[in-house]
Formats: sequence, C-alpha cells, structure tokens
Amino acid sequence: MNILFVGDVVGQRSTSFLTKRLPQLKRTYTIDMTIVNGENSADGNGITPVSADMLLEAADVITTGNHCFRRREMSERYETSDVIIRPANLGDTVGRGFTVFDMGKTRVAVINLIGMAFMENCDNPFRCADEILQNIDTPNIIVDFHAEATSEKKAMGYYLAGRVSAVIGTHTHVQTADEQILAGHTGYITDVGFTGVRDSVLGIDKDVIIKRLITYYPQRHTYPDGDIMINAVVVSIDEKCGKCTGIERINICE
Repeated sequence: MNILFVGDVVGQRSTSFLTKRLPQLKRTYTIDMTIVNGENSADGNGITPVSADMLLEAADVITTGNHCFRRREMSERYETSDVIIRPANLGDTVGRGFTVFDMGKTRVAVINLIGMAFMENCDNPFRCADEILQNIDTPNIIVDFHAEATSEKKAMGYYLAGRVSAVIGTHTHVQTADEQILAGHTGYITDVGFTGVRDSVLGIDKDVIIKRLITYYPQRHTYPDGDIMINAVVVSIDEKCGKCTGIERINICE
C-alpha cells in the first residue's frame, strides 16, 4: 500500500493548484490513500470550510497544526467530519485528534500531534500518543507530528519506532533530507516540507518578511506569484503488519 503525505499547503492558490495536480501524482506513484496537512490552506492563515472542501476533492484525510483554530467557522466541521483532524494533545476541545480511515480491504489510522517546544500550550505529545495507540486496532498508523524543534521530532520518531508505520514531521515548511526507516519498521522524516510558491519565505512574500525582520514592525502577509512547489513523501506499507517498506521524498516545482 502506498500513502501520499503532502506538506503544509499555504494559501488558496496553492490549495487549488494541489487539488488539480493530485490526480496525476496519485497515478504516477500508484497511491492508495492521500493525507494533506491543510492548516494554512486558506488565505490569511488557518483552514476554512471552503479550503477544506477543495482539498477533500482529491485527498482522503486532512491534518492540521498550531493554526487549526485560527478560523472560527471551522468549529462545526471539526465536530462533524471524520477526516479533518486537529492535534490530539490540544486538550478537551472541538474535533478529534485521530481518525481511522476505512479503505475496504484495510484500515489506516492517522494521528495528529503538536510539539511542545516554541509552540502552543499543549499536553505532552508522547503520553498522548501512548493513550491513542491503546485505542487503535489497525497496524497501519501514520503520525503527523507538527513541531518546531528537530530534536523533538527525532525523539518522537524513535519513541514510536516499531509501534507505528510512519512519523511525518510538519510545520517548518522546509523539506529535510533525512528520510529513513527506524527500527526496520517505522518510516520517518523530520519535515515533509510545504506546498506553496517556491520564491517565498515559507509561502509568504519574501519582501514582506524581510521588511518585518529589518523594521520590527508587523506587516500584512501577502502571497506572491510564481511557480508553486509541492513537497511530499510516499510511504510504502505492508498492510498486513503495518511495516514501512519504503519512504520517498517528492519535490516538484512547476
């Protein structure tokens, strides 16, 4: 089984581009299931029902992160949707932190966690992962760990090695070149990267970010024109035991 995991989508233009491009990507890599981190998919930050629906035209599950509650209009969708999840360790709030996607011949669990370092106040993600794993009855488990510190991501990868199929890092919007299989079982990458304009700073107009860093004054974030880059990974899994047999980085710009 091949699972496509697409890095943080930035802005509605990138969301629209990805939706149109995903069918071809799925054919090229013989994809059985697609997971997309959509927490920045709406213009102005966050995710909205509109951007979520756009992504779900071609994706199966949407994960999020520290901007998951940026838009109030998403509250009802978190409550009603089985395939839009938020970080599980954000406490007792709207929505769910994991889902089990039924593919007919097999089931895949997707867990969303957020890191503690330099992020929102949250419960301990390591303990939260332990609790969730006690309630999952499929060996095929993908974890989106939305975290800032590379050390925390690496630690989570080793902590869950042998217990989940893959730990995929998100949030920094910069794809890392350290994909590997931990303990002969768990696919891992520190950060899958992002989907947005390549000539930018993490998807935002570079001049806006540079001006803010030089002047210290807040700036209105705008989205630049230019070629859009898709960062993703393909995780191959033996669905009988949940073992990762391969993890391949994808970096497309067009």
